[in-house]
Amino acid sequence: MNVSPLDLRQYRFHTKFRGFDKIEVTSLLTAVADDYEAALRETDRLRQEIARLEGMLGEHRENEKNLRSTLMTAQRLSDEITANAGKEAERIVREAEARSELFLDKTQARLEDVQREIDGLRLKRKDVETTIESTISALRNTLEYVREQEARERDERLLLHRPRHAEVVETRGAQEARTMMG
Repeated sequence: MNVSPLDLRQYRFHTKFRGFDKIEVTSLLTAVADDYEAALRETDRLRQEIARLEGMLGEHRENEKNLRSTLMTAQRLSDEITANAGKEAERIVREAEARSELFLDKTQARLEDVQREIDGLRLKRKDVETTIESTISALRNTLEYVREQEARERDERLLLHRPRHAEVVETRGAQEARTMMG
């Protein structure tokens, strides 16, 4: 039986001989009706509060679900970025190593070319030194030959211009006489 506070306030007991005190019963029913009404209001307020809290809970659960989804997406994205960064770093290192190898190969080839040039220049230097030594030797020989030739020519001229023995004696005598007179 559903009894409302209004039903309690309006309820009238049948009177019988020697029955309950009407004022006391009415005041009890009023007090019970007031308490019952307060309890119903509290129950209604609590139901509204429960509905509001359940709504908030639903929102919080939805937010939590969204946050979990966002965190999972962020984690997945972070993992992808980390993996991509790792791959990119590996690619950069590989390219750098390849460029380094190419540079080293070119440098080695250039070094070998320079070494060949140095060896070639050393051979040329030896050839030039040998040529200079042979030229100096040839010039010495030529100079000795020229000196010998000049000496021979001088000796031949002296022999040609040398007076014969009598003429030499006469020339000597005349020279001595001139010195004495002088």
